[in-house]
Amino acid sequence: MNSRYVGSLSMALAANIWGGMYVVSKVMLTTVQPMELVWLRYLVALAALAISVAATGQSWRIRWRHLPLVATVGVIGYAVSIWTQFLGTKLSTAQMGAMITSATPAFMVVFARLLLAEKITVHRAASVMLATAGVLMIVGIGGLSPSYKLGGVILVVAALAWALMSVLIKRIPRDYSQVTVTMYAIAVATLCISPVAVPQVMHASLGVWLRPSMWAGLLYIGVVSTAGAFFLWNQGLQLVDASSGGLFFFFQPLTGTLLGWLILGEAIGWSFWIGAAFIVSSVLLVIRDS
Repeated sequence: MNSRYVGSLSMALAANIWGGMYVVSKVMLTTVQPMELVWLRYLVALAALAISVAATGQSWRIRWRHLPLVATVGVIGYAVSIWTQFLGTKLSTAQMGAMITSATPAFMVVFARLLLAEKITVHRAASVMLATAGVLMIVGIGGLSPSYKLGGVILVVAALAWALMSVLIKRIPRDYSQVTVTMYAIAVATLCISPVAVPQVMHASLGVWLRPSMWAGLLYIGVVSTAGAFFLWNQGLQLVDASSGGLFFFFQPLTGTLLGWLILGEAIGWSFWIGAAFIVSSVLLVIRDS
């Protein structure tokens, strides 16, 4: 199968998985703190990735000169972006979390130009403006509570950080195992957040972790949406252009919005749909130009 199709399928699948993650994390964040959940998520993911590397016989080796880049991916993408995703979702809704972070493809166009010298066309420039307008519609109007607005701003930070990380991935040589790269990047992120997360875990109520639903949610977030989806996203980014590959992020808000409505009963206001239309239009512009 053509490598571009494999990359596209991988990224689309990852984005769909993350759309479901917003709903699962919204439920779990009613009883645990965002940093605590990220840290536990990464412990589960590291175990799954290490088992995968060992079982498949893939190389554990990363050359020294590339370790700073892998570490940067871990800090920006897996520490800053993921924590702000969870915090923003906790303060807002699963639908808002999925929709605002779907502006990531437009932000990737800018970073791809700055870091990879990829050309910014008229369509791609317009997509950035439309995505920005969509984010402002969702965050800034519609009678949202101060908590929801703050959550929206934090989610914008998450989208920016993930876009930067996704472009940096393109600078890592393709001959490395993407499972190994993902594992090391997550390990760096885990170390970064441990000073804050560990005390939160130690002071958490024991009753919280005796609930089967919490363990089921943690396994989904750790194994499926972290170990699995991070690998799929990184693999896809190595096979398609950064500025066009980010388009598959659009599957995330579709899944997140649908599940948020079906499972959590989250309401949707007019400003949300207007902002969503702007973001959808921004993605379609880049698709037309790719």
